[in-house]
Amino acid sequence: MAMSIAKGLLEELRRDEEVRRELAEELIPEVLRHKELRRLALTAISREMATKDDLGRLREEVEELRKATEDGMERLREDLKFYVDARVNDLNARINDLNMSLNARINDLNARVGDVYLVVRASLIAIVVTLVATVILPLILRFLP
Repeated sequence: MAMSIAKGLLEELRRDEEVRRELAEELIPEVLRHKELRRLALTAISREMATKDDLGRLREEVEELRKATEDGMERLREDLKFYVDARVNDLNARINDLNMSLNARINDLNARVGDVYLVVRASLIAIVVTLVATVILPLILRFLP
């Protein structure tokens, strides 16, 4: 009969976290009063604690991660610089192409303006010659004896 009560208690403890916590609160002061039980509890706790070796390995791992991160960041910086430089070079090439195209258009416009200037100048000369021939020359001829 005692066995079934113990099994029932174990089942109840497994099912109900609150009951487990309350039982632990009742038992811990009793455990701490007895030297041998304290030693057993400390031994169990110490197995879960980090040792100097554990901390040393952790430091090494952190240092390796830091170094890998620094190396990765340096590669990222280099890749980013290469990418930015390539984009700047592309933009400079496009600006140069635009400047050359713009200069060609300006030169073409200058040539056209020069042609228009020559046509206007020739037209003005033709108008002056026509005026001289049709108006001024007959007047001069009229006043000559």
